[in-house]
Amino acid sequence: MTVLPIVERELRAAARQRSTYWVRLGLALAAIFVGAVIFMLTFGLPPAQTGRYIFEVLAGVMLLYCLAYGRRSTADCLSVEKREGTLGLLFLTDLKGLDVVLGKLVATSVRGFYGLLAMFPVLAVPILLGGITSGEFWRLVLVLVNTFLFSLAIGILGSALSRDLRRAMAANFLLLLLLMAVPPACMVALGYLVPSHRPIPQLMFSCPVFSFYLCGETQYQAARDQFGWSVAVIHGLTWLLILTAAWIVPRSWQDRHSRAGKSRWRDLWHTWRHGPAAGKGAFRQRALEANAFYWLAARAQFKPVHVWTFLGCMAVWWLVGRLVFGSLWLDPSVAVLTALLLNSTLKVWLAIEAGQQLAEDQCTGAFELLLSVPLAVEDIVRGQWLALRRQFLRPLLAVLGVELLFLLAATRRASGWETQATWLAGMFMLVADLVALSWVAMWRALVARSHNLATISTIEIGRASCRERV
Repeated sequence: MTVLPIVERELRAAARQRSTYWVRLGLALAAIFVGAVIFMLTFGLPPAQTGRYIFEVLAGVMLLYCLAYGRRSTADCLSVEKREGTLGLLFLTDLKGLDVVLGKLVATSVRGFYGLLAMFPVLAVPILLGGITSGEFWRLVLVLVNTFLFSLAIGILGSALSRDLRRAMAANFLLLLLLMAVPPACMVALGYLVPSHRPIPQLMFSCPVFSFYLCGETQYQAARDQFGWSVAVIHGLTWLLILTAAWIVPRSWQDRHSRAGKSRWRDLWHTWRHGPAAGKGAFRQRALEANAFYWLAARAQFKPVHVWTFLGCMAVWWLVGRLVFGSLWLDPSVAVLTALLLNSTLKVWLAIEAGQQLAEDQCTGAFELLLSVPLAVEDIVRGQWLALRRQFLRPLLAVLGVELLFLLAATRRASGWETQATWLAGMFMLVADLVALSWVAMWRALVARSHNLATISTIEIGRASCRERV
């Protein structure tokens, strides 16, 4: 009798795929390249110091890889089966929820896990240079594998809880914050509000970054018990998340009748997005007269209100900080932080919205119907631009006005032309980046498999462009 039939099948299928081996080779070569670059940059330093630099950089990159790849690979593995109606077919057999969850876990993670294993020999090279001890290396291997499994478990539970890809990604992210960020944030907040209170390291045990920090020889010798408890807590949470997903999956694949309370919340959410029913007709009539695709893309009438709500929350945050910290809040660093938050949020938000309608139409096949009507490509693009202008133009002008006030305040504190040039360049690049992101998002929406992939690739392109400018 086969204990885990889906796991065995997926391992056999992965062994036949060339991508399994190419990913492993590619990640190993990437790790070798990063190590070689660091070796060249630190040429002339003592070998032990060079080995320490190589080890720390590779370890940080691999930790980010474990946290990102695991969650992304399992984010839609169960929810896509629910949408396609194939998950219920698995439960017509003798399969249990744990069989399905572990099978999907292996199917989506085998390539990433093989790639992680391929990078470990490169990570061990600093031992030969004398930069680290063997104990540091093996502790880091344990933490990385533990973090990778933990990330996979977070993603698969988020997928088990949701049917829609966006909701699965949102649940995925919220689970990550709840387990990794909230307990350490509570410890930091408690230490800030009550300075006499001793720190509570137990609140850090669920954060892989904490166990990663304790891998160092000095940190480990000072807190051996905390390292062991952190690894044990994360591993226990991993199995708890997997077992919870296995319990949820057989009970969540069916279509259920809407309850009255749930329907009421759904109606409130629909009203918040699309506006009250009384004003829809007149608004959509005006939109249709302006442009047919604009009428389609701007159906969510209250989207501009959402942007203004965010700006209002930022204004409240800034005023509360001004009241609490007094004149310290007028420091230029606070103004720079506020401008960065405003600019970054607007860019990401626009990257999401610019390709949403096009991506949804392309995935559902509605885009072919649009091209079959007497509607030119220029009209489609113009309609999308009109929707973006309606949602973001006035908030953008408000943000530029706020940054202009920050510029005047900075000019009073420091009269150098460098400060003025920096602020003006930042304001100009905000407008230029928003225009560029709009075009890139529309392009990616037409070639990507889903709206989420289009958004991710748009943000990656924008980030790479910013890195090149820097």
